[in-house]
Amino acid sequence: MMTTAFVFPGQGSQAVGMLRELAAAYASVSETFRQASEVLGYDLWKLVREGPEAELNMTEHTQPAMLAAGVAVWKVWNESGGTRPAFLAGHSLGEYTALVCSGALAFADAVGLVAARAKCMQAAVPAGEGAMAAVLGLELPELEQVCAAAADGQVVSCANLNAPGQIVIAGHREAVERAIAGAREAGAKRAVLLPVSVPSHCRLMMGAAEQMHAALQRVAWGRPQIPVIHNVDVKTHDSSGEIIAALVRQLYEPVRWLQTVQLLRARGVGMIIECGPGKVLAGLCRRIESDLECLPVFDPASLDAAINVSGTNA
Repeated sequence: MMTTAFVFPGQGSQAVGMLRELAAAYASVSETFRQASEVLGYDLWKLVREGPEAELNMTEHTQPAMLAAGVAVWKVWNESGGTRPAFLAGHSLGEYTALVCSGALAFADAVGLVAARAKCMQAAVPAGEGAMAAVLGLELPELEQVCAAAADGQVVSCANLNAPGQIVIAGHREAVERAIAGAREAGAKRAVLLPVSVPSHCRLMMGAAEQMHAALQRVAWGRPQIPVIHNVDVKTHDSSGEIIAALVRQLYEPVRWLQTVQLLRARGVGMIIECGPGKVLAGLCRRIESDLECLPVFDPASLDAAINVSGTNA
């Protein structure tokens, strides 16, 4: 049986109506969202089913919605007898989903934490002052030079190291716009602002990180039953102190997705299953390691296909 890793997406993969077909076939999907709604005090499943899209795309709603979606797919996978993965990882917010699925963090606690995380992040930088941009066609050393030249006393840095030649930058809006121009001059194939309100994974999130440190210490942590590879240091951690430290740093340091997938391949992983709506991570993983089998799971057909390829625990 091929060694498998599960990965969980973060913000950007959400969509109104996501997991509709899976929920029609598996009651645990809507039940997972009901549990999240109890913590949040509003009907998260109704928002996911019906929108409006602008409300779902608000950071404070997106983060709990994506957490619940990933956990719901994980539950369905296990109900269906899917094989147990050797490793878990999540992109940014998805790291919280991975920690829930590893058994290190209770789902209800995670819902509260990601709701707090979203509010801390949004409050750290006033609306309109921060920005993120996707840059295609430049490697990390080149883009770091571009950001250093564009900063001019402000913050702009590499935030998501997603794949070779595919990096997201974040910081003050003016500095990000200068970096976009600099990246184009340096030969980038594409450099465009992203439709986000929070400049994640840069030094502007230091204030949010301080607040999250306190929140993370208020919940109970267990030892992960499946190793979780963390974004900031591309390592697994067992102790609550190490996990909390990694989650705090995650807010203001880059998401090292490229190195995460490379590590999974080096550890013998041959198949990666993206657990949650969309196919973003599956696409990135294929770009990073072309010999990896990468399958998204978000509806009954993709679930059956992934189980047929990866096998079951039966």
